[in-house]
Amino acid sequence: MRAVIRRNKALVCDEIEDIKPDTGQVLVKTLACGICGSDLHALHHMEHMIELTSRASGGMTNGFDPRADTVFGHEFCAEILDHGPGTTGALKAGTRIVSLPVTMTPAGGMEMLGFSNRLPGGFAERMILSEALLLEVPNGLPTDQAALTEPFAVGAHAVAKARLDTNSVCLVIGCGPVGLAVIAGLKARGHGPVIAADYSPRRRAAAEMLGADVVIDPAKESPHARWEGFGVPTARAAQSMIKMMGGSFGRPVVFECVGSPGIVQSLIEASPAGAQIVVAGVCMETDKIEPAIAITKEIELTFVFGYSPEEFAQTLHDIAEGVIDVSGVVTGKVGLGGVAEAFVTLGDPEAHVKILVEPGRV
Repeated sequence: MRAVIRRNKALVCDEIEDIKPDTGQVLVKTLACGICGSDLHALHHMEHMIELTSRASGGMTNGFDPRADTVFGHEFCAEILDHGPGTTGALKAGTRIVSLPVTMTPAGGMEMLGFSNRLPGGFAERMILSEALLLEVPNGLPTDQAALTEPFAVGAHAVAKARLDTNSVCLVIGCGPVGLAVIAGLKARGHGPVIAADYSPRRRAAAEMLGADVVIDPAKESPHARWEGFGVPTARAAQSMIKMMGGSFGRPVVFECVGSPGIVQSLIEASPAGAQIVVAGVCMETDKIEPAIAITKEIELTFVFGYSPEEFAQTLHDIAEGVIDVSGVVTGKVGLGGVAEAFVTLGDPEAHVKILVEPGRV
C-alpha cells in the first residue's frame, strides 16, 4: 500500500508492506488525516524530540528508533475494513470512526500512531487500530470535520487544566492550531470574555470565527492592555484594595500557545498578579525564566499535554452537535503525493489554517 514516509529527514511517497489486524485490532482505510505542528517539527528534529521524550519518561520510548522509517499522522478519520481475531464486530465494516492515536498490541504494549516504526499513521492508505478505542462518527458529521477531533481535544484538555472562575477573563497567546483549539474549548464550556492575540491576520480571523471576543494584533497593541478594561486589576496592591472594599474579579488565565523561547518569561512579566499561565505551546528548546518575578507576583505555571479519553470523546460530541463549529478550519486538502509540499506551505501562517491529507485523493 502507499504511504508518505519520513526517511532520512525527508518525506517520500512510496509503497510499504500491507498490514493485517491482530487480536483485538481492526483494519481501517484512512479517509482524512490532519498535518499537525508536531509533524512539521518532527520531520527535521525527530531525534531531539525522542531524546526529550525519553528524559521525560525515564527512558521509556517503546523501542522507537527516530532514524528508521516512520509514517506520520495522528489526527484522522477512517473507515473500518476488516476485524482481527478476538474482536466483537460491534462496529461493522464501512463504519466511519475516529480513535485515540494509540494501538494496543496483543503483548500488552502500545504503538503511538504517527510515531511508530511498526505501524503506519494516517499518512498511509490503511492503518491498524484497537477496536476498544474506536468511536463511531455520529450525526452524519463530515469526514473532514471528524478528523479535527484529535487537535481540538488538545484545547479541551488545556481548558480542563485551567482553574477558571465563572467570571475569569482569558487571554490566548498564539492562534495557530493549538490556540484555536483552546479558544473553541473555552467557548464550548461557556467561558469568556476570551482575548486572542496573534501577528497573523489569517490566524486572527480564524480566532474570531471560533468565538474569540476580542482579537488583537500584538504589533499594534499589547494584549495585556485589555485586562483592566475587563475589570481585572494587574497589580497586587490594587487587587488587595478591591477585595478589602468587598469587590471581586475572576482569576486571570493566560494560555501560552506559541511554544517559542522567551514567551513564558514575557508572560510572567506582563500578566496580572495572581494569574495562571497554562503552557500549551511545546517549546523544544532550552528556555529561561526568572522565578523571582513569578514568585513576587504569585504567578501559577501549569504545563499541559495531550488529553484524556473522556476529553477526546467529549470533543467529538461537541463538534458533531455544533457546540464547536469547525466548518471553516480546514483550508486545504492534498493526496499523498502533495504532502511534502504541504509541509512547506504550512510554514507560512498566512497560507493555511489546517491541511488534511486524503490518501484516496488523486
